[in-house]
Amino acid sequence: MGHTRPAEPRLPSVFYNMVTILGAALAGLSLVLIVFLVVLDALGGGENPYMGIIAFTILPVFLILGLVVVAAGAWREHRRRGRGEGEKRLPLIDLNEPRTRRATMIFTVGTVLLLGMTAFGTFKAYEATESVAFCGTTCHTVMEPEYVAYQNSPHARVACVQCHIGPGAEWFVRSKLSGAYQVYAVLADVYPRPIETPIRNLRPSRDTCEQCHWPEVFYRDKYVVHDYWSAEENNHHFRLHLLMKVGGAHGESGHTEGIHWHSNSRNKVEYVAIDTQREQIPWVRSTSPEGGTHIFRTADLDFDESRLDEYEVRRMDCMDCHNRPSHDFHHPARLANQALASGRVSKALPGIKGVMVEALEQDELTSREEAAVAVPGFVRDHYAAAAADASAASEVSPGTVAGANPGAAGPAVTGGVDAAAVATAAAVTWDLYRKNYFPVMRTSWRAHLNHIGHLYSDGCFRCHDGRHESDDGTVIPHDCNVCHTIVAQAFDDGSGFTDLGGREYRHPEDIGGAWQDTNCTECHAP
Repeated sequence: MGHTRPAEPRLPSVFYNMVTILGAALAGLSLVLIVFLVVLDALGGGENPYMGIIAFTILPVFLILGLVVVAAGAWREHRRRGRGEGEKRLPLIDLNEPRTRRATMIFTVGTVLLLGMTAFGTFKAYEATESVAFCGTTCHTVMEPEYVAYQNSPHARVACVQCHIGPGAEWFVRSKLSGAYQVYAVLADVYPRPIETPIRNLRPSRDTCEQCHWPEVFYRDKYVVHDYWSAEENNHHFRLHLLMKVGGAHGESGHTEGIHWHSNSRNKVEYVAIDTQREQIPWVRSTSPEGGTHIFRTADLDFDESRLDEYEVRRMDCMDCHNRPSHDFHHPARLANQALASGRVSKALPGIKGVMVEALEQDELTSREEAAVAVPGFVRDHYAAAAADASAASEVSPGTVAGANPGAAGPAVTGGVDAAAVATAAAVTWDLYRKNYFPVMRTSWRAHLNHIGHLYSDGCFRCHDGRHESDDGTVIPHDCNVCHTIVAQAFDDGSGFTDLGGREYRHPEDIGGAWQDTNCTECHAP
C-alpha cells in the first residue's frame, strides 16, 4: 500500500513559527478593519472624525507593526536554526525553487499594496486631521465653545485650517508639533479652562485673513444701524445710525485713511501690552511711510520703558482688533438687543432685556444640564412672580393664562402677561445661552473680550483714550468722529436728529458730559 506524501509548505519553513504567525494575524486583522471602516465611511455619507483617526492613523500603525513582527519572527527562526547548524547563514533566495519564488512574489505584491495603502492612508489621515469636524469634535468638551461659536459665525463655511494654518508646509509642520502637546494636555487633563487666548504661535493675518480680506482696497464708509433697549420696565428704545470710516488705500494717490489705516502695509503701528489679553497698552509707536516716528505713552499704566526689550513689541495687524472673527462669545446685553430688534422676543414683555441679561449671567451655573433648566426657568419664574405680585396688589383674580412652557415645571403666568410670549422669550434666552456660555470650560464673553468697538470691552479705547501722548504733545485722539460719523439718533419719544454732516453723540440717559471722559465699559461691561 502506498503512502500519501505530506503537502509541501507554500512558504519557506522559517515563516512557520509562533511569532511570525502572531504578526501575520495582527497585520491581517488590521487590514480587514481598515477596509471595513473605509467602506463604512464611504457608504455612511457623513463626516466622522473618529473613524478617520482609527482607519487612517491608528490601524495602519498596527498593520505595519504586524508586518515587522512577521519579518522579525522569520529572521529569529533563521538565526535559531543557524546556531543549531554551527554557522550563521543568510537565507538564500533561489527563484528556481517554487516555495521561494512563491514567497518572493507574495512579499513583492504585498509590499506594493502596502505602499499604495500607506500613501492612501497617509493622505486620508492628513485629510481627516485637517477637517472641521476633527478640529471641533475630536476633543469634544475642550473645543465645544470654539466649535459652537464657529458654526454661528460669518466664517462658518471657512475651514479651521485656512485661518489657523494657511498654505505651505512650514506652518503645517508647526501646527502638528503644537498639536502634539495639545493631545498630551487633553489626555493628562492639564489644559486650561477656558482655553487661553490670544494664540501665541498664530500665523500672521497677512498670510491667512488677507487672502480674502485685502486692506489695501478697502475704501469709503459703511452704513451701520444699532438698536438698543433699556433694561427698565418701559423698554425704552434707542436707535443709532453710523457711517463707519472703514477706509483703506486709494490706488491712484497711495493715500491711506480710516480704520484700516492701522493695518495698511504702508503704515507701521507697533505696541506693547503688559497683560496676556492685550487689554492694557501703555506704549505705542507709529512710523509713517516717510519714516517719521511718534512714540505714545500713558501714565495710567505702570510701565518701565527702559525694559522695553523684555516685552513683545507687536506690529498691529487684523487680529489686534478682529480678535474674535470666528469664535465670538457675545455680551448678554448685545444678545438681548439683537433678539428684540429681530422680533424673536416680544417687546411687550415688561423689562424683558434686563430679565434676559440676568438669566444669561447666572454665575453659579456649573453644567450645561443645570443651565438648560435654570436659564429658561429664570425667565418664566420672573414673569410668574411679577404677575402674582400684581394680582395680590390689585386683590383681583385676573384668571390664569396657560403655562409659559407647556409641560415644564414652574408656576403659571398670570396677570394678563402673554404666556406664549414668555415661553418664546424663555426658549430664545436658552438658545442664546447655549451658543455663548459654556460652564464646564468657564467660557463666555468675560473670558474672551471682543476688541471691535468700545461698548463692552475697551477695544479701540485701549489706545484711543485721549491719554496716550508723545513727546511733542501729539495725543492719540478720543474723538468719536475719528472712526465713525453719527448721522442720526432716534428715541421712542420721537426725539432725535438726522444730519448727514454728523453730530455729537447724545447719551440716552442724562449723564451730562460723563460719557466723554469715561470709557463705556465702566457702565456697560462691569
